[in-house]
Amino acid sequence: MHQYLRAVGFSNIENSKQVRDLLNDVIINPNRKDYIETGRGSILVEYTKYYCNSCGITLRGEYDDTDTLTLDFYYPFAQGDEVSTAEELCVERHSDKESFAAVCEDYRLGTTLIYYVQNGLNMMKYAEKGGFDQIKASTYLSGLSLGGTIMLPIKKDPKKKELLQKAYADRNKRIIAAKNGDEEAIEQLTIEDIDTYSAVSKRIAKEDVFSLVDTYFMPNGVECDHYSVLAEILDYHLETNSLSSERVYSFVLNCNEILMTVCINEKDLLGEPEVGRRFHGNIWLQGEIRL
Repeated sequence: MHQYLRAVGFSNIENSKQVRDLLNDVIINPNRKDYIETGRGSILVEYTKYYCNSCGITLRGEYDDTDTLTLDFYYPFAQGDEVSTAEELCVERHSDKESFAAVCEDYRLGTTLIYYVQNGLNMMKYAEKGGFDQIKASTYLSGLSLGGTIMLPIKKDPKKKELLQKAYADRNKRIIAAKNGDEEAIEQLTIEDIDTYSAVSKRIAKEDVFSLVDTYFMPNGVECDHYSVLAEILDYHLETNSLSSERVYSFVLNCNEILMTVCINEKDLLGEPEVGRRFHGNIWLQGEIRL
């Protein structure tokens, strides 16, 4: 049983029979169906069903020459609605099944972004025409969370906020220049990091870390597509699962100027969400690559 089923409104599923009944519903009543011929006398098929406006379940299977469907795997998903990044990326197949992970370097995060690819069949079709290295595409990021907390925002002076946004934009330009080998940009970034470390070290003794850090995005645990995030809430909706009647929050989050949609079961969220407040939690990061 997939542990993230509860994030899309199926927290009461407890045994394999309930999972089979759920997957049969996905096969019988899909919102979307896609397929690709394997070249070995079978067809890979993908069924997707939305149980909320922003999330649902995708199932992958294979039909043989006798029209018998063999289930390969399934996963719950959240649907991203905003372009998160348009940087070049690489896609790699998982070793145990026909699914994919994407790797992207986005200067706004300062770290390598790794996420689970939702539209795997499209990637397989694309691979037939070319390769997976250095793909230029738009990515719609999303995530599922099993536990989150709503936090108050940091109070910001409007003028200071404008100056910070300008400084942030200038820093991003220096990061791009540094990646291209600009030694002066590298030196400036190093000095900035030293100054930041010094300032934070002095303040952390008297202030809470969440009053110093506005947003963050960092790896969490041993799985490469799991992250801990602290992000500003730009928009949110409380949706109802059409089958289980459980309620799911769908958040549009801004983390270091990267937008993503995160879904979490109402039972797993602590606090009252409002636009402008912050979401803090661990997520399984996913992404739809649109070529």
